[in-house]
Amino acid sequence: MSGTSLDGIDVAIVEINGHRVETIGFQSTPYSEEVRRAILAVSNTTTTTREISRLNFHLGELYASAVQRACRRYGPVELIGCHGQTIYHQGGANTLQIGEASVVAERTGVPVVSDFRTRDIAAGGQGAPLVPFVDCLLFRHPHRTRIALNIGGIANITVIPTGIAFDTGPGNMAIDALAREYTRRRQNFDRNGRIAARGNLNRPLLDQLLADPYYRRKPPKSAGREQYGAEFVTHLIETGLPLPDLIATATVLTAATIALAVTTSVASYAPTDLIVSGGGAHNPQILAHLAAFLPGVALATSADYGIDVDAKEAIAFAILAYQTWRRKPSNLPSATGARRPVVLGKITL
Repeated sequence: MSGTSLDGIDVAIVEINGHRVETIGFQSTPYSEEVRRAILAVSNTTTTTREISRLNFHLGELYASAVQRACRRYGPVELIGCHGQTIYHQGGANTLQIGEASVVAERTGVPVVSDFRTRDIAAGGQGAPLVPFVDCLLFRHPHRTRIALNIGGIANITVIPTGIAFDTGPGNMAIDALAREYTRRRQNFDRNGRIAARGNLNRPLLDQLLADPYYRRKPPKSAGREQYGAEFVTHLIETGLPLPDLIATATVLTAATIALAVTTSVASYAPTDLIVSGGGAHNPQILAHLAAFLPGVALATSADYGIDVDAKEAIAFAILAYQTWRRKPSNLPSATGARRPVVLGKITL
């Protein structure tokens, strides 16, 4: 898995027996600054087919190397699920993930399932989020409402057991970009929320950002770099506010939009657990704001349920690949808005 945060490549090796999923190992390989810049250069922008094609094959090589490195440590695998790197996503219309699966299959000698989102869009869905199928499998409880929250570049929730799921808005994406600007690229994210802790919330700017109608639109809905990438960050910087204040405000925006999504998705009387994963689970500022916005909700991380917070999405695409190999549907129409459940992805032998 390589997500919108552009941190790098996460490889989870799992053993699946029916509904039982055991994580054997997990490794993360950071992207170089050169690769990160190359991805940004072709994401949601005018570029050339030459650059997209070159990067498509280069990422395939990087994915293959990351898998091989994990296999040398944890042992061989029988199937690879590769989400690819999203460079454009317009939910319900089109999407493009790159990272050539043929290269991964050729280098590893293992079948690869890739390009998961396109079939859901072809069936009338948003193409996202896809992890809710796995959230319902891993975290279902007979008596309690549970919400699985992943805070990657974009934040998304899954309400269990209803299967309602959607992108709530920004996760770490804007915070990361502002942190890179503030530290002159010495840091790619706000480690432990320290910069946000030094800044001050700008309430008028927060109110302006919260006025975006996306946050009150009913699901299914999905978001991406198109909404919260370079143009969004440029708008923030052009306010002229100190960067620590912008980072503090962007941090509250992430928590506030998640809280709004939670409160509108769950009846106030329902006993609710909020299970957090993704890079944002390491940011105590985000978690503290969430706890303040949602005082009646039991807050925990996926690690409290045996699922590494950094590995969950990679684990999810291993499970989705397993479903595809068995010719079983793994989209949730309640999450994506698709007309029907469909088998996701393409298999490269």
